[in-house]
Amino acid sequence: MTMTLYGIRNCDTMKKARAWLDARGVAYAFHDYKVAGIDAATLRTWATSVGWEKLLNRAGTTFRGLDAADKADLNEAKAIALMVANPSLIKRPVLTGVSGAPLVGFSEAAYGAALPLSTTAAPPTP
Repeated sequence: MTMTLYGIRNCDTMKKARAWLDARGVAYAFHDYKVAGIDAATLRTWATSVGWEKLLNRAGTTFRGLDAADKADLNEAKAIALMVANPSLIKRPVLTGVSGAPLVGFSEAAYGAALPLSTTAAPPTP
């Protein structure tokens, strides 16, 4: 299965995740929400695996800028609709194609544990 890293190109956390994967020679496709968007079906699949609460980035400026009515009475359907309309509301990055549930957010430990040893070995030192 092909790994796909979902996020926004200029996000600092995305840059860390991409650098970690690149340094280990891990092949992945990059899906930029700002360019390609995201569909509700994909978000529902992720929400089934990890929970919509984990996907929704409440700490970012996009969430803080929402109207009070949009933030009130959040449930899965409303959160997914908001994330489709505002992909910056999705916690970044999301890495799919790993064994188990998608990885949400970046952690070296989580990435190292989820990826097969053959893809996470450090590259040889020149």
